[in-house]
Amino acid sequence: MSYANTSPDRAPDRSAPERASLCEVGPGVHAWVQPDGSWWINNAGAVFSDDGIVLVDTCATAVRTRRFLDAVRAQGGDAPIRFAVNTHLHGDHTYGNALLPDSTAVVGHSATRDGILADTILHETPPVWEPSPQWEITEHRAPSVVLRDSLTLHVGDRAVELHHPGFAAHTPGDVVAWVPDSSVLFSGDLLFHGVTPLVFMGSVEGALKSLEWLAGFRPTAVVPGHGSTLPGTALPRVLEDHARYYRFVLDTARKGRTDDLSPLEAAKRCDLGEFANWPDAERIVLNLHRAYAEADERDMDLAEAFGDAVTYHGGPLPTHV
Repeated sequence: MSYANTSPDRAPDRSAPERASLCEVGPGVHAWVQPDGSWWINNAGAVFSDDGIVLVDTCATAVRTRRFLDAVRAQGGDAPIRFAVNTHLHGDHTYGNALLPDSTAVVGHSATRDGILADTILHETPPVWEPSPQWEITEHRAPSVVLRDSLTLHVGDRAVELHHPGFAAHTPGDVVAWVPDSSVLFSGDLLFHGVTPLVFMGSVEGALKSLEWLAGFRPTAVVPGHGSTLPGTALPRVLEDHARYYRFVLDTARKGRTDDLSPLEAAKRCDLGEFANWPDAERIVLNLHRAYAEADERDMDLAEAFGDAVTYHGGPLPTHV
């Protein structure tokens, strides 16, 4: 039985690799948008200059990453890919690093480098998702250039600023890419537009705190880690949507701990309300596991958390990677 009031699993044709597209969100700045933004189906991007290209993230599988790189080359011609930024450690944004040219410098937070090097999912994918992702990638490629706070990349006459919020949010090493001459913000998974946010490897309190930090960028366009791009004028609404969700998670965790409920029991009992129709609603279980772990000042058991998410969902988590 599934306890989640979720929308039906997305059909393969809605999330097939060929539905991804490269769209211009600012002068010489393109987003690689992959519908429908569910498990393992991320957004990426590219910043073009006369002297080369800066990528923001790659994709989960060889098929998806090659389509992204082919589109970038079609747009940029012979311009070299000088840098590839990883906004955080998760494989949907980083596994495709292995397909980048040897000459490309991969850049990310030091915690992202550590997380990629410690990743086991690529070689030992747990039976959590169905169908199991077909990576067709065999090796990790972690950032060789790391930052802790901020770093600016220069390609030709363009700058791409990388900033870490200063605390764990979606993950310990979240980085946004800010293109100042076009005011475009690549938020990574600090934002899930129209998709249930996920903070199981970061901090619920930190994710809530990061929203005020994101509001300080004043972008003309935003490329979230998952979901459709949005104009800067829509950012305050999206930030408030996230804030209400994180407060809901924290409130549900407080009530559950008071009543001596497990995260799964608290998830079963709660009414998702306005968040019930967001895709991947089963993430409430993972987010509650994180909230409980933070409140108890202990490490989170990822295997237990994903097992509970599968139970809540009523079977393996959907993916069409």
